[in-house]
Amino acid sequence: MGTVAAALTLVAAVALLGGRAAGWSAYAPPDAAGAVRPWHAVDLPWVPGLDLRFHLGVDGISWPLVVLTALLTLLCCGYSLWRVPGGGSGRALVALLLVVEVGILGTFLALDLVLFFLFFEVVLLPMYAIIVGWGGDGTDPVSLDARRRAGRKFALYTLFGSVLLLVGVYVVVAAAGTADIVTLTGGAELSRATQLAAFTLLALAFAVKSPLWPLHSWLPDAHTQAPTVGSVLLAGVLLKMGTYGLIRVALGVTPEGARWAAPVLGVLAVAAILIGSLVCLAQTELKRLIAYSSVGHMGFVLLGVATLTATGIQAALIGNVAHGIITGLLFFLAGAIKDRIHTGALTELSGLRETAPRLSGLLAFAAVASLGLPGLAGFWGEAFAVVAAVESGGALWTTLAVLAAIGGALTAAYLLRMLRRVTHGEPTPVVAALGPGLARAELVAWVPLVLLALAVGLAPTLVLGVAEAPVDALVGVVAR
Repeated sequence: MGTVAAALTLVAAVALLGGRAAGWSAYAPPDAAGAVRPWHAVDLPWVPGLDLRFHLGVDGISWPLVVLTALLTLLCCGYSLWRVPGGGSGRALVALLLVVEVGILGTFLALDLVLFFLFFEVVLLPMYAIIVGWGGDGTDPVSLDARRRAGRKFALYTLFGSVLLLVGVYVVVAAAGTADIVTLTGGAELSRATQLAAFTLLALAFAVKSPLWPLHSWLPDAHTQAPTVGSVLLAGVLLKMGTYGLIRVALGVTPEGARWAAPVLGVLAVAAILIGSLVCLAQTELKRLIAYSSVGHMGFVLLGVATLTATGIQAALIGNVAHGIITGLLFFLAGAIKDRIHTGALTELSGLRETAPRLSGLLAFAAVASLGLPGLAGFWGEAFAVVAAVESGGALWTTLAVLAAIGGALTAAYLLRMLRRVTHGEPTPVVAALGPGLARAELVAWVPLVLLALAVGLAPTLVLGVAEAPVDALVGVVAR
């Protein structure tokens, strides 16, 4: 039943595309009142005494992430029918995955700040339960302690970000007298001091969730200890709650704060790209390497956002989607390798192409997509984040663009190093015992992500086309 519910959710998410032309048919030069114009919306009284409303809506900025969330949840639920990690029942795991989906979808759809905060928090406990209940490498005391530590670190970091988000929401709502994001977008006459304080709080909260350097240290342990489906959802869409919130809430609601902090965000973004890449070059465990790669990829997303240009924000949006597709596939593959060999150590995985050529080929495809090969989904976000930085002009942004490009080269270096260590050479004893076949359930889960990586790479308008008008409207109010 859980998988059926996830499938129906995906159908409904795709169907939201209908009616979008009507939502922007009267598009005009953007103003604060029209910067957020959802295709479909639900706006009902929620807490009348506090003037809070149950306000949900979807537009071109949120729709690709809504579909990505629904797709990855469906694939994870279907995968769990075939392989249930040790630690609990498959039904309980699927139920928790669906609760996580509710929180993520609600975050992408919420157009009320208080509602946004509540959905933002829904994912905390179920994801903690997934890590602690089904994660780790076994049921021995050492493995149990490791996944509990990872779960605690995830929960504590997320709670820290939640406190900052709650204070930031309170500052905005108390000053503006409304929690409606549509009304607030453009600043809503908030004073400069209020916007600077609120942006700082909101940006820090979203940086924890993304996670952006230097608030990323919970990520590798959580990914390493989480079960495969937990890692896929965590990297594929849960991290995007932070970068989406940065665009929708931090930039949209406090644009003066965004303009003030843009150079700092750019510097932090490039630091994340370079440091994430260098740390990946030193990794010796497959899942930790993929986890740390997210730090660098999210750095490119932040760089695009920091430019405050249409090109940069479009790069951030397609970078979000591409990272979700490709890293979701990478974690599926890493989980499959670890399930077969019972280790993720790179020194124990050499020679994979000799004994499991199909698995090795899919890993190579996902790796070259992640490094930004033209024609695959990972190319557009990274390339146009650098282009946006160059277009911003000035010595600072030009320097950041050059350093980000160097980071792109380092990304290619660590992914190619990983492929050389895993797929080439003489097979180790554990790899030599592998069979060449893949389970049908694995192919059902992986093939849609392979096709999407190709489709978005060859036709980026699938993402950029629906986002063009709302991004122009957002930039119009941010740049004023």
